[in-house]
Amino acid sequence: MRILWRPFGFLRRPLKLESCRVTESESLIPLAHASLTQKLNRAPSIFSLNPRRRFSTMPERETSQRDSDLFSPPSDVRGMTKLDRTAFKKTVTIPVLKVRKEIVNKLLRSLKRAALQRPGIKRVIDDPEDKEGRLIMLDPYKMLTSDSFEEAELSILKQLNVSPQISKYDLELTYENFKSEEILRAVLPEGQDVTSGFSRIGHIAHLNLRDHQLPFKHLIGQVMIDKNPGITSAVNKINNIDNTYRNFQMEVLSGEENMMTKVRENNYIYEFDFSKVYWNPRLSTEHSRITELLKPGDVLFDVFAGVGPFAIPVAKKNCTVFANDLNPESYKWLLHNCTLNKVEKRVKVFNLDGKDFLQGPVREELMQQLGPLSKEKKHSVHIVMNLPAKAIEFLSAFKSLLDGQPCSSELLPIVHCYSFSKDARPAEDVQQQAEAVLGISLHACSSVHLVRNVAPNKEMLCITFRVPAAVLYKNHTLELESHEDPPPVKRQRTDKAFSEEKTMV
Repeated sequence: MRILWRPFGFLRRPLKLESCRVTESESLIPLAHASLTQKLNRAPSIFSLNPRRRFSTMPERETSQRDSDLFSPPSDVRGMTKLDRTAFKKTVTIPVLKVRKEIVNKLLRSLKRAALQRPGIKRVIDDPEDKEGRLIMLDPYKMLTSDSFEEAELSILKQLNVSPQISKYDLELTYENFKSEEILRAVLPEGQDVTSGFSRIGHIAHLNLRDHQLPFKHLIGQVMIDKNPGITSAVNKINNIDNTYRNFQMEVLSGEENMMTKVRENNYIYEFDFSKVYWNPRLSTEHSRITELLKPGDVLFDVFAGVGPFAIPVAKKNCTVFANDLNPESYKWLLHNCTLNKVEKRVKVFNLDGKDFLQGPVREELMQQLGPLSKEKKHSVHIVMNLPAKAIEFLSAFKSLLDGQPCSSELLPIVHCYSFSKDARPAEDVQQQAEAVLGISLHACSSVHLVRNVAPNKEMLCITFRVPAAVLYKNHTLELESHEDPPPVKRQRTDKAFSEEKTMV
């Protein structure tokens, strides 16, 4: 955290500037802080934009204290639990430059540094005192007096015969002029976290509010709808994910109660009832990563397929896919999305428990894929197990799954199994968990990919390995293996995997 002194005068209180991140699905923009200026002891009076208000010349030097929260909402909205948009009206004063209307465009190109850069506020307005004139809004934190112009700016002003004299103008700010972060920071108790972010699922904003935010939950939901075009419903998760069907209870905070939604991910379209199935937009990169590992002709078994974010892109690569989910709603929407994306002929869909799927359809297909003629086959077999809370437990289903002679090591199925870890060394922890279930070391044939940070001290990871023949085949031990082990896969441990924002599971 950096500590900056708040500019313009006489405040001795340091300003804390915290770093913030923002994803495609979260438009929570951090509060804009004042930039440093060399003229800390020149504090002119504050500058508004309202043609009915008085327009006056701004003196070269003033010593009145500048409003330290110029673009913050009024202080009396603190504690508001029911949104009152009219309470956010506020008048401030903005420095302006009087110019002839015919030179505005040319001049603006040269005054990018000095001009006001504030979303929702026009930089050029009519001059109420001169029909042929215009007023260029300037940055109140940079432009204190005419001395605030840089040499290049003064040169263009002189060239265009524009006086550098800075004037002031009243600007009325309303609810529409404030950013969502600014509104929530002004409303919630001072010093508390403003939001925990949200995921966007079509028209739905999915929040994961903390306890101290719950008294303001309906206001927060409405602000999310107001400030994010296309969002018409805001919901909050009110319990953990159900490990049986991978969905969770949610409360509609504001807006529509319609949970039927459509999302686009990696050029594929998915439709589903968000209240009844699992969907996490933060796994988009992971869906692409696994898809890129497969080649046309490969086979994918998706044990916990959800509505198809792994199965459908893989099927589009001309692979054969066996997709399963225990949740009847996920099964229904998986079938629908396969048809929607025109891959229904390459995806076989099942509605089974994960263990029954592995010991039934997966076993039958593996017996054919890895049978006596398997040496002539060049495609790979992949098994995706994306149920991080419990997937590692299902690895026991691979024990003695197949009969007969083991196939060559390069044809053994490749498993991508997801898990959570709160350990200080999460990659080693997940590997050890998998080894404990399988009863064999995976040190020489596995890699661990750090997917994302789920919560403080909690990571989501994917362990990838070939199922050892000693595990997969009956009456087969390590000592009896005649084939060579596959080369070890380099362990993937990069900081990039941890770069995602803290989110809900």
